[in-house]
Amino acid sequence: MEVVTALENGIYTITINRPDKLNALNRDVINGLSEALNEVYNNPDIKSAILTGAGNKAFVAGADISEFTELDAAGGEELARRGQQLVFDKIENSPKPIVAAVNGYALGGGCELALACHFIIASDNARFGQPEVNLGLIPGYGGTQRLTQAVGKGRAMQLIMTGETFAAQQAMEYGVVNEVVAPDALLEKVKNILLVIHSKAPLAIAKVIESINHFDHTHKGYDFEIKKFGECFGTEDKKEGAAAFLEKRKPVFKGR
Repeated sequence: MEVVTALENGIYTITINRPDKLNALNRDVINGLSEALNEVYNNPDIKSAILTGAGNKAFVAGADISEFTELDAAGGEELARRGQQLVFDKIENSPKPIVAAVNGYALGGGCELALACHFIIASDNARFGQPEVNLGLIPGYGGTQRLTQAVGKGRAMQLIMTGETFAAQQAMEYGVVNEVVAPDALLEKVKNILLVIHSKAPLAIAKVIESINHFDHTHKGYDFEIKKFGECFGTEDKKEGAAAFLEKRKPVFKGR
C-alpha cells in the first residue's frame, strides 16, 4: 500500500508509504491520497487529519520524475490539474483541519503538499524547497501561489528561481513552519495540537478554514468573514458555547 491510514481519537493519520523512493509522488500515491481525503470529508468519526511520510528521511522528496519523460505540454498541464483537483485543493478546502507532520525532505511536490495543509509542524531534520527549475520546470502543484502567501513575493521569487533548499529552522523563520521539534516527538506534538482543536466547535473550525482561505485585503475578505460569523449564530454549538461560558462550565459541542 503506497498510502496507509489509521484512525485514533478522531485523528486520521495519512502516511505516504514509499520510503525506498523517499515517498515520491506518483500516480498511485495521488490516487491513494485522493481516496484518503474523501474519507476525511465523509467519515463523521474523523475530526482532523495528519499527513506524513514513512521513515525518517523524507516527508515527500518530490514527484516521481520517471512519469514525466513521455509528457508533452498538454500532458504536463493535465498532470498538474489532476493532482490539484484530486489532492491539493481537497486538502486546502477540507472543513476539518489537516496538518503536515514533515519529517525529512519536503521538496518540489512534497513542499507543495505540506503548503496545502492548514499548517505545518516539522522535525528538526526537515528540509524544504522548490527545485523544479533544475529540471527546466516550475512548481505545478500550487507552489508559486502558496509559497508566496507564506513567505512573501520577494523571498518566494528567490527561493523558486534559485531552487535553493532551506532547513526547518529557516522555514520557521520564513513563516512556512509553525514549530520545529525532535523527530521522535513530531507526531505526538501534532496530535496534542489537534486534540486541543477537537475541543472547539467543529462548525466554527470549518468556517475559520473557509474564511482564512478567502483572505483578501479588500472588502471581499472582510465581507466573507462577516457572512461566516453570522452563520455561526444559527448553530446549536454557538448557543452551547455561550451558555457554557455564562454557566462557567466546559462546552459540549456537537457539530450542529
